[in-house]
Amino acid sequence: MPAEGTGQTLREAPPEPRTDLDPRYSSPGATPTPWPEAVAQLTESEIFWLSTVRPEGRPHVTPLLAVWLDGSLHFATGGEERKARNLAANPQVVLTTGVNRDEKGRDLVVEGAAVQVVDEDRLARLARAWREKYGPEWHFEVRNEAFWHEGGGRALVFEVAPVTAFGFGRGPESYSQTRWRFTR
Repeated sequence: MPAEGTGQTLREAPPEPRTDLDPRYSSPGATPTPWPEAVAQLTESEIFWLSTVRPEGRPHVTPLLAVWLDGSLHFATGGEERKARNLAANPQVVLTTGVNRDEKGRDLVVEGAAVQVVDEDRLARLARAWREKYGPEWHFEVRNEAFWHEGGGRALVFEVAPVTAFGFGRGPESYSQTRWRFTR
């Protein structure tokens, strides 16, 4: 549906997930992490790890930058890079972020399908989000259904709407495993 006076289409709000605490991997008395806390961490995290599957079935993992917008994670890659070639054969991915400490923090895992974003209005919003989050060196022009960066060339942009997500909380005396399941 068009937003009044803008000519742009409003995206439907993502559904609230079903939230469950797995007692097998949680300390007694632990509580599930609320989804809004996970969203805040996804929004603020700078480095993510993308897991894809090579066409012959071997895994591929690489660090990258990602932006949370409209209820989904978004990342960019050159069309000839390994991850883009993997996605052409199998769009199922896992994105992870967190902290590398044993007794504090929370790691997040987001599972879903990577779908290429080609709408140039959305790409323009995402380009602004990248610049706001990562600074002026991450300035992208939008044209021909992709990001363009001076010196870096063309980058395809992908959206990953969570299907299932996990939160692994750690504290000095408490551990928790939360699972969020989405109905899309």
